[in-house]
Amino acid sequence: MNRLGHLDWLRGIAVLIMIEAHTIDSWTRIADRQTFAYRVAVVLAGYGAPTFMFLAGVALALAAGGRERAGLAADAVIAQMARRGLQVYGLAYLFRLQSWVISGGPVIGLLKVDILNVMGLSMLMTAAFWYIRRPAARRAAWLALAAVAITMLTPLVRQMPLLDTLPIPIASHFRPIPGRTSFCVFPWTGFLFAGAAVGCWLDAARRTGREPLCNRLLLAGGLLLAVGGYAAAYLPSLYARSEFWTSSPTYFFVRLGILIAAIPIARAWTLWWPGWSPIQDFGRASLFVYWVHVELVYGVATLALHKSLGFWTAVAGFVVTSLVMFALAKVKDQVVGWWDRNGGAPLQPAGARAGG
Repeated sequence: MNRLGHLDWLRGIAVLIMIEAHTIDSWTRIADRQTFAYRVAVVLAGYGAPTFMFLAGVALALAAGGRERAGLAADAVIAQMARRGLQVYGLAYLFRLQSWVISGGPVIGLLKVDILNVMGLSMLMTAAFWYIRRPAARRAAWLALAAVAITMLTPLVRQMPLLDTLPIPIASHFRPIPGRTSFCVFPWTGFLFAGAAVGCWLDAARRTGREPLCNRLLLAGGLLLAVGGYAAAYLPSLYARSEFWTSSPTYFFVRLGILIAAIPIARAWTLWWPGWSPIQDFGRASLFVYWVHVELVYGVATLALHKSLGFWTAVAGFVVTSLVMFALAKVKDQVVGWWDRNGGAPLQPAGARAGG
């Protein structure tokens, strides 16, 4: 399977948003956090994690479709999807262990729920939908319905009294715990389910030669969903308690619509500007960049910068951090290439295959 460059490009944009989110959050001083520019940066930062979750779902579905066309048995396809989910979930705890060893902190921090935990669990749940045999449209429809259900249930689940009785490491899988995590199954899994549904449609379109039509429909449908979600935010809420920026289904659908429309836009961009792209390189190294830069930005190496910079100085820090991470990613690629050429086990960055 060949790489899909426009998905790499879109993932690369998410990498830049991720670095922006973390540097601005970690390094901006308290006095500058009430400015309009900082609030705009925070809104932009809110698109990084949804993009990763959404693209992980697209990638999972495309990879599964490719394996099915290659003749792999359905049970083997499901097993590979589940294995990948378990790997990502395990990497989440390995990452926390690394952070604890390097920067210290309470031992309970090892059980913090972060985006890799939610992504791994979501991949495992997505694999279950592959027990729905063809046609792929039926599988995509069920995935889309599951995404809607998780989104609509989010405000209700977060208010469940039962969660107050559970240990924090378990409860934080279902609702965010202030000071510990912003990521949980509700509603973040909905982004991955929706991405997997889109991946099923794209895979079917590639098989039948209708990919251009599919992309046009995704653009129109995504924009319609985003506008509809925004308009719905002005209607009376269905819930006794719901926060627009966190648990509201309306904001979820705004972001999801933008992400769906972004796929054909990214495809058009890469067709108009072919050739080498540093943004695509960033996208291929997304897990590596995540792994390194979080510790760099939040860890002991930059302790003197934490909450001590003016906003625009923190923005400059984001630019410098991005350049450093790009250089480190290229060095990593050179090391991997040398290892391959000299008889080492073949190594590939996460997400290196089409759809993967």
